[in-house]
Amino acid sequence: MPGKLKAKIVAGRHLPVMDRASDLTDAFVEVKFGNTTFKTDVCPKSLNPQWNSEWFKFEVDDEDLQDEPLQVTVLDHDTYSANDAIGKVYIDIDPLLCNEAASVISGWFPIYDTIHGIRGEINVLVKVELFNDLNRFRQSSCGVKFFCTTSIPRCYRAAMVHGFVEELVVNEDPEYQWIDRIRTPRASNEARQRLISLMSGELQRKIGLKVLEMGGNAVVGYLQCFDLEGESGLVVRAIGTACTLDKLSSGTPASNACNSPSKDGKEPVFGEDLLSSSGPPTPFRALPTSSSSPPPLSPSKPCSRQSSSSDTDLSLTPKTGKNTCMFSPTVSDRVFYLQEFPFFTLTSFPPGFLVHVGGVVSARSVKLLDRIHNPDEPETRDAWWEEIRQEIKSHAKALGCHAVVGYSESTSICEEVCILSASGTAAILNPRYMREGCLDIGIDPSPPSCGFCHIPYDELNMPFPTQLTYCYHCRRQKVPDVLFTTIDLPPEAAVTGKGCLIQARLCRLKKKAQGEVNATAISNLLPFMEYELHTQLMNKLKLRSMNALFGLRIQISIGENMLLGLASATGVYLTALPAPGGIQIAGKTPGDLSNEHHILTIQKRINDTIAKNKEIYQINPPELTEEVVGSPIPEPRQRSRLFRSHSESSDEVSELDLSHGKKDAFVLEIDDTDAVEDIHSLLTDATIPTGFNSCNTEIMPGIYNWTSAVQMFTSVRVFRLSNANLTNQGLNKIFTDLCENLLKSFYFKLRSMIPCCLCHLNFTVAVPEEELIQVAVTAVAMTYDKDQTQEKPAEKPITKGCIETEEQLQFPMELCADSSSTNTQLSSKISVSSLERSSPVPDGRSRSLRSTRGFGGSSVTVVKMTPLSFLPGTRIIKYLGIINMFFIRETTSLREEGGVSGFLHSFIAEVFAMVRAHVAALGGNAVVSYSMKECVFMENPNKNQAQCLINVSGDAVICVRETDQEPVPSNIGQTCTSETDGAT
Repeated sequence: MPGKLKAKIVAGRHLPVMDRASDLTDAFVEVKFGNTTFKTDVCPKSLNPQWNSEWFKFEVDDEDLQDEPLQVTVLDHDTYSANDAIGKVYIDIDPLLCNEAASVISGWFPIYDTIHGIRGEINVLVKVELFNDLNRFRQSSCGVKFFCTTSIPRCYRAAMVHGFVEELVVNEDPEYQWIDRIRTPRASNEARQRLISLMSGELQRKIGLKVLEMGGNAVVGYLQCFDLEGESGLVVRAIGTACTLDKLSSGTPASNACNSPSKDGKEPVFGEDLLSSSGPPTPFRALPTSSSSPPPLSPSKPCSRQSSSSDTDLSLTPKTGKNTCMFSPTVSDRVFYLQEFPFFTLTSFPPGFLVHVGGVVSARSVKLLDRIHNPDEPETRDAWWEEIRQEIKSHAKALGCHAVVGYSESTSICEEVCILSASGTAAILNPRYMREGCLDIGIDPSPPSCGFCHIPYDELNMPFPTQLTYCYHCRRQKVPDVLFTTIDLPPEAAVTGKGCLIQARLCRLKKKAQGEVNATAISNLLPFMEYELHTQLMNKLKLRSMNALFGLRIQISIGENMLLGLASATGVYLTALPAPGGIQIAGKTPGDLSNEHHILTIQKRINDTIAKNKEIYQINPPELTEEVVGSPIPEPRQRSRLFRSHSESSDEVSELDLSHGKKDAFVLEIDDTDAVEDIHSLLTDATIPTGFNSCNTEIMPGIYNWTSAVQMFTSVRVFRLSNANLTNQGLNKIFTDLCENLLKSFYFKLRSMIPCCLCHLNFTVAVPEEELIQVAVTAVAMTYDKDQTQEKPAEKPITKGCIETEEQLQFPMELCADSSSTNTQLSSKISVSSLERSSPVPDGRSRSLRSTRGFGGSSVTVVKMTPLSFLPGTRIIKYLGIINMFFIRETTSLREEGGVSGFLHSFIAEVFAMVRAHVAALGGNAVVSYSMKECVFMENPNKNQAQCLINVSGDAVICVRETDQEPVPSNIGQTCTSETDGAT
């Protein structure tokens, strides 16, 4: 499908001074796409040039339009020497290639330089004209929509869910490929940024081709990652869930969404809460139809391990070009053919989609990196990930499940060693959602609240030792005593009280080594680290009197001499599961602490903490009603078989089972000093101040009456270790204090928003250098009305009015509107002078970060940013495309820019400004599902140098108020800048 790309350069403003003699600039612009370059005239002696160029036209194939970004370079003209570079702008053309996308990209873009940061702005207009497709063997995937959100996007209905798609591309890293080995910072960084932009476009196009082969038109839950393998090369990889989405009418009021037909004449399957973005995601809820429709899978009937792991649906089929998860017309509705990897990157599902949840499945592998000899043949990396996925699939099969939901992949790289990690939640899905038109078939709109908790595996042949009891809700099926998952809380789940963030943190020292010796040492450490992290999670879960974890994410980061482990999840009390038992101390304390009185003291403190937490999180399990008590009780034969299966287990398994009969107490064995310190750290775990709540899922379980006051924030802390003789316990304390102090700083700075909940807390840890520990956090603060009832609403959450005054918000919207607000409200560790000194033209920097402005300087609505898939009090009427941007920033004057804190703060603020500018140019007013996937910081304090690489992504959207079709005013969903701390 050949096409024509047209670009026009209108004007520039706030350019830096490049001619010291006149304090002005002779600026001109180069516009490049592919191998074609155009230039504007030179606008002499002006910091606000007006070019008003003609339309520059590029005739290219749509394949190139997907792969290549439009490159706009601003330069200063010199007569007797080489032209000086001012900065560049990369414009992704892909959002213009969809039928429903914007027709033009028009707006002010920050001019970015990898050394000096933002250096003014440039106004650009871009248009695309596509001709008829005459090529049968096209290599483009124009029209395939990509979404970062991990639920079915608002204002769409899912006609079919096809399954898992993945792809990766490899190349040599320009940072390590200079022949003369003399590195030029600007040239190196720009070559890297351009290559990653090209690889990202190519990757997206290839995944789009796979989706088209499967018969889909969209990728939901798109996760793209960069693996910087040093001298070994550069890998860009992505995974997602292929779907067929139908667009609902954007003008349909929320209250009538379920009554208006979609464009294909079918009744849409979303209820009123589809277009209402004020609550938790509840996508594609099916409407009831006539009773003649085939019944769905009964969620109350358990699936045995033998039947669910049959050769029919779990055989390892050869990999083909068309991986489609569909019904076969010749088989029963209970059996459907799955692709080789039945994975779903979605974390939120409609009621009834999840029939049973088995638990978390994960796999890790340590690999030695080798040089990428042929970038066109990435078989080695593909084979590595295929091994991991096969292992995940076998774990799911052992749990009696045929699918993995909430699936994600990650890597951690240090020198030549790479840790590959993958995790998800084993589950049994309702097959009605997997075939054409399945969502129009009547599925129970209110499935039982306990169905997904019922075990999918056979209780006589359990894959691991666990305590099973009869469901406290229906008293018909077995449930485990605790449930770990990587997904959000299902909308039909019944919970008691509120949830909370639960974190486990661990540091382990290792000897410095090279090659296979280093890889072997890391491989030996990994199983024990994961076991200890799970033990910590279990202890903290019991201490809070909760019985389930949702949104579990475990990270293992590798450094030269240490490994960091961080596990984050949201704990809740599921009413279907049994009440958690207490924590019992056993054994003797070492040394002079060996006395019974000390153990009793610790036991009393633990019991008091559990009782206090029950009050804090309002955990009051309902008593079993007569109706439930009178429901069918297990037959004696079933009981005897269950007990026999336990008695037939080996002695070793019996020793590992620390539950004591009816007491159901979780035993902590004290056998050394480390165990005593672990218990003390458990008891001294930071408590959340009154009025605050925190979770790492989109919505806090137990809170439903959200208001429209929302603020996103990003924080990065870098800690330099000073003591070379640190022990594991010392490192653990440093790492724990670093994470807890970070959370405490949030509570302090957001104190004016009480009552408030910190949602979608996304922690990322790294060991960028031998003595550095880095923790990055992105989250959103949401307020709720504590005076209203906290009961779960029937249809949609209760919301307040859409208009909130700016005085109610802790942070101002404009990033640098005035210096006093930046200093007092962001962080006491960040000086305003350091933020301003990071730009050669402080005044220009301040103006460029204030807000997104239209042509001619007229102010427009400020673009809001949130890691959630929605904005409370608003609804999304249009998705404009995916935002996937990669930036590099380097400085040779670190101390002059305010040290690590000032450097990182200004860089993240610039990233915010550039994301907002690109979204505004597409016509959007918000970014949802925003995330900072990579933040790689490297420092050389002796040479006063530092470098940082950041990758951000999200969905550009147009939001309107719930009550009308007008765009959201700028005082909704305020976004604060980053809060960055450096500790030495």
